[in-house]
Amino acid sequence: MAAAQKKRAERVLSFRMRIGLTLILVMLLLLGGRLFHVQGLDPAGNAEAAVSERLRSVPLPAHRGDILDSEGRVLATSVNRYDLVVDQAVVEDFERSDEATGLREEVTVRTGIAELGEVLDRSTEELTERIVGESRYSVVARSLTPEQSEQALEIGLPGLYAEPVSERSYPSGAVAGSIIGFMGADGPLEGIEAAQDEALSGIDGERIYEVGGDGVRIPVATYEELPAEDGQDVRLTVDQDLQWFAQESIAKKANQYNAAWGNATVLDLTTGEILAMADSETVDPAEPGETDELFRRPLALTQDFEPGSTGKAITFAMALEEGTLNPTDGFTVDNRYEVDGQTISDATRHPTLDMTAAGIFARSYNTGTVMIGGEIPEETRYDYMRRVGLGEPLDIGLGTEANSVLRPPEEWDARQHLTTQFGQGYTTSVLHNLQAFQTMTNGGVDVPLRLIDAYVDADGTEHPVQTEPGERVFSEETSEEMLRMFEGVVDYGTGTEAAVSGYRVGGKSGIAEAAGAGGGFDGHTQSFIGMAPLDDPQYLVSVTVHRPEGYWRDWEVTDTFREIMSYVLSSYDQAPSGAKSDAYDGFEGENQDQPW
Repeated sequence: MAAAQKKRAERVLSFRMRIGLTLILVMLLLLGGRLFHVQGLDPAGNAEAAVSERLRSVPLPAHRGDILDSEGRVLATSVNRYDLVVDQAVVEDFERSDEATGLREEVTVRTGIAELGEVLDRSTEELTERIVGESRYSVVARSLTPEQSEQALEIGLPGLYAEPVSERSYPSGAVAGSIIGFMGADGPLEGIEAAQDEALSGIDGERIYEVGGDGVRIPVATYEELPAEDGQDVRLTVDQDLQWFAQESIAKKANQYNAAWGNATVLDLTTGEILAMADSETVDPAEPGETDELFRRPLALTQDFEPGSTGKAITFAMALEEGTLNPTDGFTVDNRYEVDGQTISDATRHPTLDMTAAGIFARSYNTGTVMIGGEIPEETRYDYMRRVGLGEPLDIGLGTEANSVLRPPEEWDARQHLTTQFGQGYTTSVLHNLQAFQTMTNGGVDVPLRLIDAYVDADGTEHPVQTEPGERVFSEETSEEMLRMFEGVVDYGTGTEAAVSGYRVGGKSGIAEAAGAGGGFDGHTQSFIGMAPLDDPQYLVSVTVHRPEGYWRDWEVTDTFREIMSYVLSSYDQAPSGAKSDAYDGFEGENQDQPW
């Protein structure tokens, strides 16, 4: 019995040994086949796969171009920063040399993280979550200075490395902030930063290299680098110093009347270059969230309003051009005027006056303007208004167009065909007003407004912006006549406070009701647009204040115009000529001293 049991056990053991041996042989055959495939049939593919596992790709960000003012001064630039990232799969305890003794020391991951926390001023718990795990790419900290990045890497934590990034800096703070724009977490959001992003951003490069099991680059292994192509600088027509001065001046004026907003814009009238475009409040591109959304874009672009009496200039210019008017033509002007069943009144009561057309313009009488504008067919008036840019979007390269609303004559009501003659019944922006005035004062030629002067490559090569040729709208004679009538406004009309000592100055004032959000009108817009020196017109300055508080006859913006224009003439070396005025007489007979 015992012998039978012994034989049975021996057979079971023998069977199990045969099964085990068979399994071992099968495994050896499979392993041999795999080795044969790897080494004999596809050695290159498998080697490539192994290398691929060890390859790392690091982007090389292109240097973002600067934004410059007209003199090349930096308004926006990029500074070098680093993102600290880690390959969590290779994070482990490590060795490093002790600085004091020179001996090798063992450092735990926890100790390394604690040291990193001191460098970054972060908690150990926060850093542990970002460093310990299985992710092959985890961001530990962003936007470190070069010094912080160097200190972090000196700790020696395996798998930790720094990626270069670029961060925007705005040396002049809020100066021209709404023009420059600003960046967000995902890229540019407003202004030149956004509108000119393609030119500024350049093309990123790439660095490819192999790492060992510890995450450290293998010095003699694969290394390729595709250099980045740096972005272009964008040079503006804006003068940084003038921009700052205009911002200060218009902020002071808006605060004086507790206005909703104010704008002061300066234009080189011969070239169409915008030298300053200042708002009463301006965004700091480094802290855009601190500024009300209204002021994050230039108000000269985003706000449209009825221009009021500045719009009369277009009516007078077209009447001169059409030959229906001479500046010295005489008119009898009452405080009220009945036409086509409508009553037109002047803003202030005055006696019946015998005036010249130039005097009507200088004193800004609605009644006399309608007498003059009524001689021109509505379609002709509409055509001139469109030719100076009204009713058309205006683009200066900021990604936002200025709007103007002008309906065709067939849509005008019984009163609108009259009010459009003196700046009501349509809307304009500050830039539309300046475009129209530039046309009237630049020999009658409409030159497109522009904000960008040139693009500059990283090697300094400049690419000036090619401007479109101007279009003639008025004759040179009409332009000269208008300059003399603009001068009358400052000599004896509604803009006497705009005079600049030693210079011949012209301009036109305007005040209009502001449309309410729920319909009707519930405020006003006060403005003055002027030019100097009239001996050889070079500059236009527009000052606009929206919804000032108080009594309308107490409002004055010509003092702000005078302040800014004086600065412009001095800064651009325009010597005073001391020449006498060439304005037309405003009255016939002995009406000159009559109240108005």
